[in-house]
Amino acid sequence: MEKAYRYRVYPTAEQELILRRTIGCVWLVFNKALAARTEAWYSRQEKVDYVQSSAMLTQWKKVEDLQFLNEVSCVPLQQGLRHLQTAFTNFFAGRAKYPNFKKKRSGGSAEFTKSAFRWKDGQVYLAKCSEPLPIKWSRQLPKGCEPSTITVRLEPSGRWFVSLRINDPTDQTMQPLDSAVGLDVGISSLVTLSTGEKIANPKAFDKYYQAFEESTEVFEP
Repeated sequence: MEKAYRYRVYPTAEQELILRRTIGCVWLVFNKALAARTEAWYSRQEKVDYVQSSAMLTQWKKVEDLQFLNEVSCVPLQQGLRHLQTAFTNFFAGRAKYPNFKKKRSGGSAEFTKSAFRWKDGQVYLAKCSEPLPIKWSRQLPKGCEPSTITVRLEPSGRWFVSLRINDPTDQTMQPLDSAVGLDVGISSLVTLSTGEKIANPKAFDKYYQAFEESTEVFEP
């Protein structure tokens, strides 16, 4: 089963510079491809697919003013084009609206597949980064699982998050049982089971009710 685990991340100054540059390039490539596909559709009723968009990216990297596209990992750029292809597929199928251009003020994200990151000793090493990504591990990944895709996101507030997608082989499906248990509401205990187990009646209400009574006596005019 595919799952995603989201964590807060605190990139170093060098990592933040690389990630901001990568996200900026993803934003630029996505918008240029969207503009090209929009012009082709409304001017000539031509559908430009992912393969053609990828070929455009190759040509853009050769343009002098766009040489900086070669300074970041190519994987997030290609992933951005794949997401654009999915958006157009959903649009032509009537499942979604026409794709929107990305805006810088909305933050952004960069998606890294296995060819663009390294998982070593429980740490993430992204392409172009020499140090592991400083992730705040609020919870551990399931034992034996490694991320297949990593998405780094910059929120409009300036906070960084990372999402690790994994394939968890653990079968957590609840299996049907043939046995049944009877319940009997009691007085000395809350519930008595047919197995003989008794569940105690919580006394927290009495404690808070007594405290409430005492407070009303203190503040009574």
